Amino acid sequence: MKGSASSSLASYETLVHAVAGMVGSVTATTTFFPLDTVRIRLQVDEKRKSSSTPVILAEIVKEEGLSALYRGWFPVISSVCCSNFVYFYTFNSLKSMLVKGNARATPGKDLLMGCIADAFQQIITNEGVGTLWNGILPSLILVCNPGIQFMFYEGLKRKAGKAGRQIPSWEIFMIGAIAKAIATTVTYPLQIVQAILRFEPKKRKSQSTFQESARVVFALISERLKKGGFSGLYKGLEAKLLQTVFTAALMFLVYERIAGITFKIMGLSKTAKH
Repeated sequence: MKGSASSSLASYETLVHAVAGMVGSVTATTTFFPLDTVRIRLQVDEKRKSSSTPVILAEIVKEEGLSALYRGWFPVISSVCCSNFVYFYTFNSLKSMLVKGNARATPGKDLLMGCIADAFQQIITNEGVGTLWNGILPSLILVCNPGIQFMFYEGLKRKAGKAGRQIPSWEIFMIGAIAKAIATTVTYPLQIVQAILRFEPKKRKSQSTFQESARVVFALISERLKKGGFSGLYKGLEAKLLQTVFTAALMFLVYERIAGITFKIMGLSKTAKH
């Protein structure tokens, strides 16, 4: 009976984390969605002269209207709801298994859990559950981004919360922002390739194997280097950083507060620490 209750409690906690993460992600994504619109325009439209985020926001509103900033919002939010529920549920399930008893969380474990959780997230939301048993999936090339993000986030949060210290909201916001800034900068060239493949169908080639996927990626990176030099791989980084950093920071803030309040109401504040 005791083991059953313990298992049920762990599952309940994981569910709370999943719902809190989903709500935080939807709130943050909606708030900063216009910045993602700017980022996509900069990554794909090589003819656009201006690279200033505020200027491009003003241009889009002037040329296409305010609603253009939120074009494509609904499908993105639908995906965010599903993918982040899966991500937070998987991440915290793995965490409860890998970090239990006297075992301690480490940056390596955080990175591993983040990568595995994002792999499931990408497969289920973009490819469908059936592909869990298929071959190599090119869409998983960016799983390292949230893995790196969660590694730094969990590490910084552990340091900030030493000796049971209550971490203030502004600090959680900053920790989330720093973690996402590092992950975004490291993986940005791959995101450029992802945007090109998504919005320029003519440049898509056969990617049925890992080798073919790698060739396509390296070919597109080489092409971008020839056209714009090293800076070409980071075109639109300003908009991307603004969008992802603020989105991640707000997401983690809402997530932590919803989870914390829920556990406190249910009288689980001691066991819910993570």
